[in-house]
Amino acid sequence: MSGTRTLSESDSKALLAVHGVPVADERVVTTAAEAASAAEELGFPVVAKLCGDAIAHKTERGLVRLGLGDAAAVRGAADELLAAARPEDGEVGVLVAPMVRGNRELIAGLSRDPQFGMTVMVGIGGILAEAIADVSIRVVPIERVDAEEMIEDLTTQSLLGPFRGEPAVDREALADVLIDVRSSASRSAPLRGFPNIVFPNARMYVGEPVARIRRLTSPLESFRSSASTCACGSATS
Repeated sequence: MSGTRTLSESDSKALLAVHGVPVADERVVTTAAEAASAAEELGFPVVAKLCGDAIAHKTERGLVRLGLGDAAAVRGAADELLAAARPEDGEVGVLVAPMVRGNRELIAGLSRDPQFGMTVMVGIGGILAEAIADVSIRVVPIERVDAEEMIEDLTTQSLLGPFRGEPAVDREALADVLIDVRSSASRSAPLRGFPNIVFPNARMYVGEPVARIRRLTSPLESFRSSASTCACGSATS
């Protein structure tokens, strides 16, 4: 298989959820009125983003609106986002999701190494993910003990402990995510890396994944590519 097919943020999360990866509730709508209704269902504040298969760099294009506190703000943001769509974006909608924040982000995913085959990775995510390059990689399949060892292997252990008033990361939950990611390795077209937000209550949800279907090369290449193309987190992307 050659080439790359990029899924929208919403479709990427739906694919991840099939394998048990936790994702936050959200809606994809096509009008400003529908966006306002979706926000009322989810509860304010919300974040709104232009969503489509061809849209990967939302922040750079100004396609994200944060901290929308009422229906009027959501309607205005949705109108702006839909008006900003370009012909090359193809079919688009407005993704409305709860406004969530976390001081720490982790990245995880799968890639196919030409020598070792399918591998799973976990590492420190966020805007400095590529610069820090703190990752741990194992060949699939992995068991629970492997997932736990991967977490222990990360150099930046201080970010996993109590941090800025937040409790320590729930390592058991993080290991669960790695096992869930592993389960998608049986697919003919596995997922590339995606970020997770660690919330103040130490629970984790996927922030903004970009699931890519392609023949990947090395785990490090996959990490670098995913770190540079995935905007990390519902509150920051």
